[in-house]
Amino acid sequence: MTFTISESAISETFLAASGPGGQNVNKVETAVQMRVNVYALRLPPFAFRKLRELAGRKMTSGGELIITVREHRTREANRAEARKRVEDMIAQAHQRDARRIKTRPSRAAKARRVDSKKKKAGVKKMRGKPSLD
Repeated sequence: MTFTISESAISETFLAASGPGGQNVNKVETAVQMRVNVYALRLPPFAFRKLRELAGRKMTSGGELIITVREHRTREANRAEARKRVEDMIAQAHQRDARRIKTRPSRAAKARRVDSKKKKAGVKKMRGKPSLD
């Protein structure tokens, strides 16, 4: 599922980038820092919670998702990469996790567990110092 982001929710700034570009790196600001206002996206509550979990430190307390890309030599390529990362993250946030079904161990499984614990306790008991009786 692809998710398009409205232009009003995005702000971009360009930075001087390290990395590929040779002498061009020192002259041109090619790295992009994209800020996306997550509240403006009007995400459903489950997607917002999951996006906040996925983003981690990339999301501010004010609800801005900050993505910085400096992999490519041109602004356009870095901008496209940043948009792709944001769209992928939002699409991933829209995928619901499978519901966990609670299960209980059977009576036989509980008995096997207790038996193995008793056996292990017996082995450990035999490791002690022998009595002089």
